[in-house]
Amino acid sequence: MNLSPNRRFRLPALLIVGCGDVGLRVLKRLHGRWHVLALTSSPARREPLRQAGALPLLGNLDDAATLGRLGGLADVVLHLAPPPSSGEHDHRTRHLLAALARGGRVRRIVYASTSGVYGDCGGARFDETRAPRPATARARRRVDAEAQLRAFGRRAGVAVSLLRIPGIYASDRDGGHPRERLQRGTPLLRAEDDVYTNHIHADDLARACVAALHHALPQRAVHVSDDTELRMGEYFDLAATLCGLPRAPRISRAEAATQLSPMQLSFMSESRRLDNRRLKRELKLRLRYPTVAEGLLA
Repeated sequence: MNLSPNRRFRLPALLIVGCGDVGLRVLKRLHGRWHVLALTSSPARREPLRQAGALPLLGNLDDAATLGRLGGLADVVLHLAPPPSSGEHDHRTRHLLAALARGGRVRRIVYASTSGVYGDCGGARFDETRAPRPATARARRRVDAEAQLRAFGRRAGVAVSLLRIPGIYASDRDGGHPRERLQRGTPLLRAEDDVYTNHIHADDLARACVAALHHALPQRAVHVSDDTELRMGEYFDLAATLCGLPRAPRISRAEAATQLSPMQLSFMSESRRLDNRRLKRELKLRLRYPTVAEGLLA
């Protein structure tokens, strides 16, 4: 960002924590309205972040001592960093909140959580008032992070917004397009065993993050999901048709237990349909890709 010192001083300061693919998409949409800082643990990431318009800060959420006086630098925090890969708790969020508390400047935090906090819902369609019932350690770490953030918000008078996000896809996102799975020939569940899945295009997710910086209500969760209501197999069948690829083979749940990894099986064990009215009504977001049929063609 080529801004004069006076111009920088007048802009509100935004700290992006975990500025990967989604964070870079957010940066493209800020249009010089924020002075943006981005926390990274990798020295090699500093130049790409500068080129994208952010001031890089070197620090590691796994090492609280490296976070210094982070809390005195920003008015708003966009927390996109995932929890650690093991355990029941998210110490990264705990370290971040401790650093923010020392500065006392932050007034709003937007956190990118996951729809996995709900566990299996038997294909039910529901809104954000449904209580989380995480079924995996991965989801329990997210619930722990949400609880930490909400408690911090109440204690420190900070507006905390939780974005509960389903499967993210985009043709220009690593591992983010169903064609890759179709090309591998990974099997899917047969129709009678299949589960409902939810989706959001990466660009619409970035737009939702920006909208939340301005419009999100305090201490509120929002489903960042599109309007699609498809079972997993239907989603991949649609992608196969649009991409001109063979459809994936279908197998029973018993066969899947012997052929697929525990991670793949976990996604095939949870069925839910997310109501996204808060996204449209409260964040005032009009989806660019309201269904996966439009997003997959983008």
